[in-house]
Amino acid sequence: MYEILMPIDTDTDRALRQARAVEDLPGGPEDVHVTVLHSFTDNPSGASITQLQSARRTESHLQDAGYSVTLDERSGSPADAILDVAAEDDVDLICIGGRKRSPTGKVLFGSVTQSVLLDADRSVLVCRRDVDA
Repeated sequence: MYEILMPIDTDTDRALRQARAVEDLPGGPEDVHVTVLHSFTDNPSGASITQLQSARRTESHLQDAGYSVTLDERSGSPADAILDVAAEDDVDLICIGGRKRSPTGKVLFGSVTQSVLLDADRSVLVCRRDVDA
């Protein structure tokens, strides 16, 4: 079984782009398991990943396409959570969604995608945002 970790945030369109990228990978859904992960950085109300529209829509989309899907949630730094789950589950691939940030924005606010790319010890697929034509 091929294990894919798909960390998502609350952006449904970005999460669905990630799901479509998984569908575009070689092989069929019968041999792939996808873990959809969301890390809550601030969660005073105790929300669950199942309450996120992005998670529900992504799970439904992948299951409709025949993939085995698990939802997982963590608390704390998203980059740390992604790397921890990748190691714990010994995933084969991390499929992460990128978003547009200026160079200054990356310096001031950091970038989860950049941190994962620099610190991951396994393959990372970055799904680009939609580019205006």
